[in-house]
Amino acid sequence: MLEKYSEQYKRELFESVVPFWLNHSLDEECGGTYSCLDRDGAVYDSKKYIWLVGRSVWMFSRLYHDCGRKEEYLKAAKLGVEFLEKNAVDEKERYYFSTTRQGEPYFYQRKPYSAVFAMMGYLEYAKVSGQEQYKQKAIELFRDITSWIENPELLGRPIMAGAPAVSNLSNVMVLASMATELAEVDDDPVYKTVMTEAIEGCKKHYDPSRRILMGNVPLDGQDISGTPEGRFFNPGHSIEVAWFLLHILKYVPDSEARNLALDIVEGTLEYGWDEEYGGLYYFMDVEHRPTLQLESNMKLWWPHTEAIYALVLAYTQTKEQRWLDWLAKVHDYTFSHFVDSEYGGWYGYCDREGNLTHSCKGGNYKGFFHVPRALLFSIQAIEAFSGE
Repeated sequence: MLEKYSEQYKRELFESVVPFWLNHSLDEECGGTYSCLDRDGAVYDSKKYIWLVGRSVWMFSRLYHDCGRKEEYLKAAKLGVEFLEKNAVDEKERYYFSTTRQGEPYFYQRKPYSAVFAMMGYLEYAKVSGQEQYKQKAIELFRDITSWIENPELLGRPIMAGAPAVSNLSNVMVLASMATELAEVDDDPVYKTVMTEAIEGCKKHYDPSRRILMGNVPLDGQDISGTPEGRFFNPGHSIEVAWFLLHILKYVPDSEARNLALDIVEGTLEYGWDEEYGGLYYFMDVEHRPTLQLESNMKLWWPHTEAIYALVLAYTQTKEQRWLDWLAKVHDYTFSHFVDSEYGGWYGYCDREGNLTHSCKGGNYKGFFHVPRALLFSIQAIEAFSGE
């Protein structure tokens, strides 16, 4: 059964998604990669979005390492990593959100996420290039990011007197992701500490009545349910963190955390799935009150790709039919709404009813990352399972 999915994912990855981004996203003249690509690959915004350049470096490097060591993958990664090194940081070593095509500073977001994906790009490129300096840059940047998350004032984000002290699930997620990547190549015990803390963080974000991970939880016991932020649920992040948890267990075995991760996958799908039109909602208010985000009812590509991989992983670890049932449901929705068989690559945005709202293949928040990562990881999980 799984082999059918694996073959389709291989075709989609290597005959559609990778060629689309290889052919259209590389800026050979100024370096880096474009992310704002229209349906046919035409560039409609020449700015470089730093977190998406970092993601592209990571993805091309991983493809080079895992899929035949093709020089075109390494060349694309090199184009991005050199752009990051030259143009991504200000005088305080903080990372911009975007630059001009040539690399001049354009916008600074005061969040750590550009740095997170630059760090992951540096590390993955170090693995395939053998250039130790990029590994050291990644380690140093991991330490900086940890400090920035603990103290956002270092990024120019003052703590407001009226704002409650909360844990943000995105921060739990990125710290866990970076730590698992670093633990592969560096034996510093701090990474296992961070992973252990991420497990505890997930337990704090877990809502047992709904079996989901909430986006924000108070650190001091304060009731924040009177605000939209306190009722905020992001199905895509909930599922993504769940499979991160399953990855963490390679380094920090924890049977309770494994059961929690599987419960979150199922609970998120049951709670976040639109029973009328299909697909996962983008954002939700757990009390079914209005959200501040006007796009909440939309169906986006990336929660569905995260769900596909999480379900493949869940089945290969448990062999339980419930995961195959959900995989068929999520797979069918995803491939019928986001795949472009004419030009290649994937669309990203549908309305609640599943109608395409944007024809573009990339933007300032969509690049060469979620789709190829999910396809590649799913292929690898299925092949490992089939070879047992």
